[in-house]
Amino acid sequence: MMLNEKIQEYIQKLPPSLQQEVMDYLEFLIAKTEREDKEWSRFSLSSAIRGMEDEPELYTVADLKVKYS
Repeated sequence: MMLNEKIQEYIQKLPPSLQQEVMDYLEFLIAKTEREDKEWSRFSLSSAIRGMEDEPELYTVADLKVKYS
């Protein structure tokens, strides 16, 4: 039996009030996971660009403008 089937089987054995508690807990876990994912992404990005502000600029805005003759 697959895990999701076993979980469904257990949930069906619970009274509706406890099924609602399971639902609330699942929503909490999902929100927590999404928050942790966002925090990890923010941490990864800040780690990746750490120290870049100290690097010399290689290009200016003028370098990026397309010149038409």
